[in-house]
Amino acid sequence: MTAAFMVQGAGSNVGKSLLVAGLCRVFARRGLNVRPFKPQNMSNNAAVTMEGGEIGRAQALQARASFTPPSIHMNPVLLKPETDTGAQVIVQGQRFGSMRAREYGSHKATLLPRVLDSYNRLKAGADLIITEGAGSPAEVNLRAGDIANMGFAEAADVPVLLVGDIDRGGVIASLVGTAAVLERSEAERIKGFLINKFRGDTSLFADGMTIIEEATGWQGLGILPWFEGARSLPAEDILDLEAKGNKRGGDGAMLKVAVPVLRRIANFDDLDPLSADPAIRVSLVNAGEPLPIDTDLVLLPGSKSTVSDLAFLRQQGWDIDIAALIRQGARVVGLCGGYQMLGRAVHDPEGLEGKPGSIDGLGLLDVETTLLPEKTVRFAEGTSHDGGEPVSGYEIHLGTTTGDDTARPMLMLEGGRPDGAISRDGQVMGCYMHGLFASDAYRSTWVRAATGQSSSLDFEAGVDDGLEALASHLESHADIDAIARIAGL
Repeated sequence: MTAAFMVQGAGSNVGKSLLVAGLCRVFARRGLNVRPFKPQNMSNNAAVTMEGGEIGRAQALQARASFTPPSIHMNPVLLKPETDTGAQVIVQGQRFGSMRAREYGSHKATLLPRVLDSYNRLKAGADLIITEGAGSPAEVNLRAGDIANMGFAEAADVPVLLVGDIDRGGVIASLVGTAAVLERSEAERIKGFLINKFRGDTSLFADGMTIIEEATGWQGLGILPWFEGARSLPAEDILDLEAKGNKRGGDGAMLKVAVPVLRRIANFDDLDPLSADPAIRVSLVNAGEPLPIDTDLVLLPGSKSTVSDLAFLRQQGWDIDIAALIRQGARVVGLCGGYQMLGRAVHDPEGLEGKPGSIDGLGLLDVETTLLPEKTVRFAEGTSHDGGEPVSGYEIHLGTTTGDDTARPMLMLEGGRPDGAISRDGQVMGCYMHGLFASDAYRSTWVRAATGQSSSLDFEAGVDDGLEALASHLESHADIDAIARIAGL
């Protein structure tokens, strides 16, 4: 018998993803074969799996916390928003199609067999499966056909822990209110609750814990203080993006990076090693703000909708800012969708991102991109164009890019495969590989060019240290033995 439990939230962004990562590491440190699982996720921050498919970035981090490779079965349904009302649907790692919200709402129940298939595949090799819900089970208006929260918990017959976020206020009402709106069988499936993101003396909430326990019949499993180390771990939700900026004083000897925040920004884990590096200042530039005039490097991030984000970029006047910064000597790097924007044009003959047609690019690279239905999803390794530093990462993109500047590739990948392009003057470049700034040697070349000094950050070691610290944090403040009993261990 495989032990299991599910972590659901009394609201969105209560910290479920990091809690599951921490709990995965807690039980993995005890010698168990742990597997993370999330039936349905909505995120444009995706990761590549060993099977060559896509899952949410949070599940990849949870797999790392479990000391196991990421698998498509850890997140069988991934929704990647393309517009305010529609998303690309990834099922068991592969592109299933694009649907508007109403269409998906009527279709999602048909995906439950695929979700349960993935769950059962994971059970076959695990001692413990820790499942993460999505949003909140209190959204009972979405209960019909649900596969993300109680719909899955009932189908798989797993106990549930509910997490409340005290930092945003109203945590007693959110937990007790959840119990009030759920069906009786669902409320009884919740066996305990955790209070997350507490600032200050946790003993001050002892009466609050008692009130919740008496009102719901659930066991209080702990009050978790605010975990500052979360900044060192990859974030999944766009709501956590602001933490990736590290504006601060004393930045005269720093590489100054400006990142325009696109509406459909994707795979923004590219920013993690930059924001973690004390030798780098990352400025996240939001709509209506200009790019800082002291910028050394403009980083155009990935996008889930290159065509609409290119129009959005122009609406903010960032194209003018970029041109001015180039004249001052700043450099520009585009990653994936950002790379596509740097060219002369983006062609969408099949209407994959809207109406069929073409849009002018920024014209900073002599390349053009054609969007095609076949999706590239793979790991990649290689070296940089200049010093030959090793880089590794992954590709997730639609489309092919061709043109004269590809004769000067930004990267040379395994098997002699070039990736990307560099302008004749060397100031502008782009590629399809995500994750290359996690290479300490490669990132250090950018720091050294701007400051004359090298970066001292070991990024990957920092992530592992963060997971260890998170696990220790949970062991100090949560009743892990009680959670184990609830799971059936």
